[in-house]
Amino acid sequence: MTGKYIIALDQGTTSSRAVLFDMEGQIRGIAQQEFRQIYPNPGWVEHDPEEIWKTQVGVLIRVMVENAIKPSQVAAIGITNQRETTVIWDRKTGRPVYNAIVWQDKRTAPICEELKAKGLTDYVKHTTGLVLDSYFSATKVKWILDQDSGLRNRAMNGELAFGTIDTWLIWKMTGGQTHATDYSNASRTLLYDIVNLRWDAKLLDVLQIPHELLPEVRPSAAAYGHWTFDGVDIPICGVAGDQQAALFGQACFNPGMAKNTYGTGCFMLMNTGSHRHESQHGLLTTIAWGLEGTVEYALEGSVFIAGAAIQWLRDAMHLIDQAKDSEYFATKALGSNEVYMVPAFAGLGAPYWDMYARGAIFGLTRDTGKEHVIKATLESLAYQTKDILNAMQDDTRLKLSSLKVDGGASANNMLMQFQADILGTDVERPEVVESTAVGAAYLAGIQSGIWKKDDIIRKRKVQRTFKPAMSDSDRTNLYKGWQKAVKRTMQWTLEDKD
Repeated sequence: MTGKYIIALDQGTTSSRAVLFDMEGQIRGIAQQEFRQIYPNPGWVEHDPEEIWKTQVGVLIRVMVENAIKPSQVAAIGITNQRETTVIWDRKTGRPVYNAIVWQDKRTAPICEELKAKGLTDYVKHTTGLVLDSYFSATKVKWILDQDSGLRNRAMNGELAFGTIDTWLIWKMTGGQTHATDYSNASRTLLYDIVNLRWDAKLLDVLQIPHELLPEVRPSAAAYGHWTFDGVDIPICGVAGDQQAALFGQACFNPGMAKNTYGTGCFMLMNTGSHRHESQHGLLTTIAWGLEGTVEYALEGSVFIAGAAIQWLRDAMHLIDQAKDSEYFATKALGSNEVYMVPAFAGLGAPYWDMYARGAIFGLTRDTGKEHVIKATLESLAYQTKDILNAMQDDTRLKLSSLKVDGGASANNMLMQFQADILGTDVERPEVVESTAVGAAYLAGIQSGIWKKDDIIRKRKVQRTFKPAMSDSDRTNLYKGWQKAVKRTMQWTLEDKD
């Protein structure tokens, strides 16, 4: 396999990327292109599926051309994608019947409330591992079909196809030969039975979604057809939703291993192995991947405001000029006064689940300066991560051995050290922080016979390990202060009763 490469397509919410990997798993080139965000109404978010396709195939070709890679040198393509975003298209023409409805879109909240009123909350949780929320694909599919009386009939006649973004790209790349998704993406639709591994007939019936619309579900490392370029057939061999791909790319192969991606929010996943844990703390149960004849599960928790809090320091408060400045100022915070910033700008997620909470800063004294506020904001990311991981450990009784990190804020050494301190466990930052693309590439490499899971563990290099240096008593007291601060933000917008 000398001279061969694997290309990972990383189709995200704001841009399409292609990442070129060599046989040692090292990045040799990246091409990226942003695309339009469409906001037809307040709370609505759409993408043009054709624009996603054009930008994604465009960067795929560009990364090959810019790095002088011939099609014959590409061993395989892996795909990772923004999850839950929904596309329905005509099987004959390949044209979408409506814009892609993005995972962030809130238009189907009333449909979710109707399903809750029908008593489906527990059924959905037990069957799909998810909660009734407009975040997921199912209600988006129903909404599109409800817009035109003819669409549902066409779907029943097998004329239309539904897919998340991975499915849409596979369809386009294979010229309509493959209509398929993988286990990880199927588990995010709110239509898939993650216990019995099949589309759920009851939910399809309740939502009036024809089975004929749905893709075939395959393992995350599997044959998905070929993309033909300059007369050469390049196999598509790996598919996973972005957060599951990052879990795989971080080599979290054993139960209890977890990764945290520090982005606008934080996405935390813990591998729970072949056992599906039903969370008692509002976490999501999801399929991590299907590989080598088995399906593995994960618990997922989301922090709503993470990197967005740093953006708030920059754009709203004007305390820093660039996000990276936060580390410099935080290290200048002098004195022992502990300031807590609770970034509940959009309420609180797991494990608190309080939509009425609002952001606040506590512990201010006369000598508090901007450095203390910046430091407290950074520390809020670590505290929220501890909240989620505590919930994961309570649900699973699995002890976290180390936390593997990626995403933009993982470059902040001060934050990563505090994360290790407050968790009381090691925090590992890899040399290659493009964990999502790495995961897609590894899945494709495994299916192609290039790599095995043991090779991935061997190839993964840790750039730095942050070890806890805080005493148990300090850790306990600081976290108690955080919990006290959080408690005082809760139900803030509810009116007091006389």
